[in-house]
Amino acid sequence: MASVCFYFQVHQPFRLRRYSVFDYHPNYFDDYKNAEICRKVASKCYLPANRLMLRLIDRHQGRFRISYSISGVLLDQLEMYAPEVMSTFHALAQTGCVEFLCETSHHSLSFLYSRDEFAEQVCNHRKRIADLFGREPRVFRNTELIYNNDVAHFIKNLGFIGTLCEGADHILGYRSPNYIYHPPGLTDFKLMLKNYRLSDDIAFRFSRQDWAEWPLTAPKFAQWVSDVNGNGYVVNLFMDYETLGEHQWEDTGIFRFLEHLPEEVLKHPDNDFKTPSEAMETYDAVGEFDAPHMISWADTERDLSAWLGNAMQSNALYEVYHLEQQVKQTGDPQILSDWRKIQTSDHYYYMCTKWFADGDVHKYFNPYDSPYDSYINMMNVLDNLRGRCRQSQKEAAAGQRTTTV
Repeated sequence: MASVCFYFQVHQPFRLRRYSVFDYHPNYFDDYKNAEICRKVASKCYLPANRLMLRLIDRHQGRFRISYSISGVLLDQLEMYAPEVMSTFHALAQTGCVEFLCETSHHSLSFLYSRDEFAEQVCNHRKRIADLFGREPRVFRNTELIYNNDVAHFIKNLGFIGTLCEGADHILGYRSPNYIYHPPGLTDFKLMLKNYRLSDDIAFRFSRQDWAEWPLTAPKFAQWVSDVNGNGYVVNLFMDYETLGEHQWEDTGIFRFLEHLPEEVLKHPDNDFKTPSEAMETYDAVGEFDAPHMISWADTERDLSAWLGNAMQSNALYEVYHLEQQVKQTGDPQILSDWRKIQTSDHYYYMCTKWFADGDVHKYFNPYDSPYDSYINMMNVLDNLRGRCRQSQKEAAAGQRTTTV
């Protein structure tokens, strides 16, 4: 049996506007740019991809099944700028063939800095997904598939049955990612590992004409899936949803490829499609996946260096989470909302220096001229946010004195 598990990350950050040291207005976000990008990606990816998924589910009478993790910050933008996309996600939810996973509400790195904030964001997002789509998520995926053994133990205590993570070679060794595993000491908690080779064939190599396997066709890829039979039972294809139409433009044939893929996969009698929770309920874990150190699905290193690889990133993240108690003590919902939006991991990815000289794929999403520009912009925003916290505390103290008098 080879069960294909399609998982798509659906996310866009609230990008910051250019915020100088002389700015004082507490509007940190580029509303015009955020609306423009959201509508552009909706037009090129979310709407055509969602409509394709609905057709495939209908055509294959529910045998085609998929899963999504939609960040809370994107849900906010879709509701404001592209509500028609939300209607298609609702339609997908109603098919019964789509699973919506849970993550941190703000696509944050909070697990690394504040377990209390992490738990709040996870619980908030779980409730929101349940309210939107009618079913509480049972499976978790951390931001950018960041994972170690501690993540598993923590989210198990939050009531999840399993999580997704990267099929890192340095942990798997000779073993295959095409099985379900469990963390050390948690035999009843399931781990589904990304098959990064097959996932990246679609996400990154699909349109590369210098790739030996170009052009990638549905029959060819389906054969690679079928080859797993006898050496695994899950083929976990995890990727950004923006792969469809945005990273890989429509004229590359990416939609035509996906339109024919389910039919080709299902030609093999031992193949099917499952959502993560279905796979976890169907298959037993075959062994232990021991990840004492943090891994992710980012870049070739599969570590945290994309967000914590230099002093600027480390300092910015320290300063953000150093504000937690001040922010929460204000009781101001707008200050809390702004603080959480600047936790989104993209802001720190923009400060990454390891690929800046030749990382065209990263520059495509980067609104800054340099990592240093991103860092300075964030520091200016944090300075203003810090001042708002102090002002709120002063006003609260003055109010208490007035009440006492």
